[in-house]
Amino acid sequence: MGQAARKLTQETGTTNGVNRKFGMRDKLGYLFGDFGNDFFFILVASFLMVYYTDVFHINAATVGTLFLVARLWDAVADITWGRFIDTRKAGKNGKFKPWIFRMSFPLVISGILMFVHIPGMSNGFYLAYAFVSYIIWGTLYSTVNIPYGSMASVITSNPVERTSLSTFRALGGAMAGLIINVVGPLILFVDNKADSDRFLMGAIIFGILSISCYMACYKLSTERIVAPETDKPKGNLGQTVKGLMKNKPLIWLLASALIFLVCFMLTGAVNVYLFKDYFGTAAALSIVGFIGTATTFIAMPMVKPLVARFGKKEVAAAGVLLAAVVYAILYFLPNLSATQFISLLTVAMFGYGFFNLVVWAFVTDVIDYHEYLTGLREDGTVYSIYSFARKVGQAIAGGVGGFAIAAVGYDATREAQTQGALDGIHALATLVPAVILLIVFLILTFLYPLNKKRTIQLAIDLAEKRKA
Repeated sequence: MGQAARKLTQETGTTNGVNRKFGMRDKLGYLFGDFGNDFFFILVASFLMVYYTDVFHINAATVGTLFLVARLWDAVADITWGRFIDTRKAGKNGKFKPWIFRMSFPLVISGILMFVHIPGMSNGFYLAYAFVSYIIWGTLYSTVNIPYGSMASVITSNPVERTSLSTFRALGGAMAGLIINVVGPLILFVDNKADSDRFLMGAIIFGILSISCYMACYKLSTERIVAPETDKPKGNLGQTVKGLMKNKPLIWLLASALIFLVCFMLTGAVNVYLFKDYFGTAAALSIVGFIGTATTFIAMPMVKPLVARFGKKEVAAAGVLLAAVVYAILYFLPNLSATQFISLLTVAMFGYGFFNLVVWAFVTDVIDYHEYLTGLREDGTVYSIYSFARKVGQAIAGGVGGFAIAAVGYDATREAQTQGALDGIHALATLVPAVILLIVFLILTFLYPLNKKRTIQLAIDLAEKRKA
């Protein structure tokens, strides 16, 4: 990287006279933010469906409808909250950090309430309770996640440092995933069955850990970038939309992220049924969770040198292609044991782990591109658009997942599932992600325009435009 690019952070100003350079404290603070987020995000993604089907006894297709409706509502909430954040001025603690502090407490409380099971109530009560509690949690999640995600672009403007933030964010999520996916099954299931009391206990434990992480994020992170004031009117939605429509990097990032998240969420939900019913061992989910985190730790030190040499786009695309190939192989090997299946799955997790490690750096790049196009610094709005795509992906994955599990014949009341249902679950866990990840690879390779050279040049051009 050239000298001009390395000086970007120092050239963009400070917040409240803070001159401390970007460093490990910022990385750890940002790590703790997603650590806190993912205690409940991963818990919900991995186990809420089986909680609703096996504890509340809600039909899987109905659960899919719930996930679809709630996630679409959350997508609207994301954009609304992002626009609201962009109308706020930075205070003494920054523009985004105060909202993490204010809203994390109600968010965690709502997460715990999702897993409250009152015995002896009607099916209608459980369905209504699921809808209301889940939608409230999702709405409050937006009020914390939008400012947290937007904050990366004001911590530093240096492309390599932003990659470090993205990597540490992914590491925070992986650490939460390690706890949820490894310890979670041991807590949540009794004799291979979901236990309501254990789910509530787990939610309380994870809630305490989550709020602790949010406070660490608030304490350690520093917002140091202040976009220069312009005479362009703020809050002009028409101008913002026009800029967004011209932002090709954002459009193709949205497409790839949405499709990738469909894959990630779908396989996360289906894997519970795959190991619980197809392989007959829910405890194996702990091994999968541990390996998933281990592959992230292995890939993490490789990301910075690989990105520096090849670029974010290129590294992410290669990893996704590797994962797609492995999932295809797993589909054509239906008679593997659980151990053999997990061994091959490890390679796939290692591959798509690179996408997870750099995707948040993609987001900061498209935020910069929006400013370059429009002259408006709208971190919250652009990030909320990205979050909107993720929520749509979650909605699709939740809806399709529930419908698909029901369509293959899964019946929670049966002691053992039919062979047709088991074969369908296996296909959902292998063939479907193989196809989805191949599509993501094609989008990144042929349609996403910000390769290594163009990303560095964008950062330099934007810094010069701000000084002008």
